[in-house]
Amino acid sequence: MAEKKLIGKITHFFSKIGVAVIELSDDIRVGDRIRIEGATTSLEQVVESMEIENEKVELASRGQSIGLKVKDRVRVHDNVYKIIE
Repeated sequence: MAEKKLIGKITHFFSKIGVAVIELSDDIRVGDRIRIEGATTSLEQVVESMEIENEKVELASRGQSIGLKVKDRVRVHDNVYKIIE
């Protein structure tokens, strides 16, 4: 069974372009499998690309905010977890 580790929270969601802004409490990199959970949210996906201030990055660190394309609707205050295999 895979474990999950809290790595951030959703602070904004742009529904027209399907991008979530995540305030990070831990590191994340392209290729990581993440899970987003909230009162009505439950989705899992692989991080394919992310941006900080419109610049593509491979790795983002604790304390940064990233823009991440998500495959379904998410909500402010949803938790973001990294899946640890």
